[in-house]
Amino acid sequence: MPRNQFQRMIFALITVVITVHAYVFYSLYVVNGSALMELNGTTSVIAALNRQGGVYMCAAYVPIWACVLIEFCFAYLLENLVGSPASFKLACRVFNPAKNHPMIFETAIICATVGIMCPAMSFIAAFLYYPYYMGFNVFTLLANWLKLVCLNFPFAFFTQLFFIQPLVRVIFKTIFRRDIESREESDAQPENEQEVILNIFRRIDEIQEEIAHEHRRRKALEEDVHKMASK
Repeated sequence: MPRNQFQRMIFALITVVITVHAYVFYSLYVVNGSALMELNGTTSVIAALNRQGGVYMCAAYVPIWACVLIEFCFAYLLENLVGSPASFKLACRVFNPAKNHPMIFETAIICATVGIMCPAMSFIAAFLYYPYYMGFNVFTLLANWLKLVCLNFPFAFFTQLFFIQPLVRVIFKTIFRRDIESREESDAQPENEQEVILNIFRRIDEIQEEIAHEHRRRKALEEDVHKMASK
C-alpha cells in the first residue's frame, strides 16, 4: 500500500488509467454497442462511431481519445480529493488496520471506494452524456443518473475487487519494489533492544485489554442471566 502522498498519487493514476479505459469499453461496446450499430447501420462499434463523427458528449461529437481524456481528468481529481481519503476513513470506522488482516482491510477500502466513486462518476457522466438536443430536464438527468448507477455498480464492484485492484497492486509493487522491500526489512528488524522491549509491553497491554473486555462481557452476560432467572 502507498505510504506517502507521491505514492498515493501514482497508485491513483494507475487505478484511474485502467478503470477509465475499462469503463469506456464497457459503455460503448457492452451497454450501447448494439444501439450504435443499429442506429448507424454498421457491423462494428468503431465503424458506427466513425460514421456519426465520434462519441456524443456535451452536445457535440468528440473522438474516443477525447472522451477518455475528459473522463480521466474528472476521475483522477475525484479519486485524489474525495475517493481515496474518504474510503480509507470509512474502512477505519469498521476495521482496525493494526489488528485486522491486511487483505480484509484492503477489501473494505475497495468496497468503500466503489460505493463513493461509482455514484459520483455516474452523476458526472449523466451531465456529460445527457441528450441536450432534446432539451434539458432535471428529472431526466436524475433518471439517467440512476440508470447509470444501476448499470455501472455491478461492473465496478466485481472488476475492481477481482481484476483491476489486484492488477494495480502488482504494477505498484513492481514500480516501488525497492522501497517496499526496504520497508519490510526495517519493520521486520527492530532498531535496538529498547524497541523490542517496548513492543513486548505493548503486546502485553493489548492482551490485558482483551482479557478485561472479555471479563466485562461475561459479567454483563451473567447479570442478564440473573435478571431473567429472577423474573
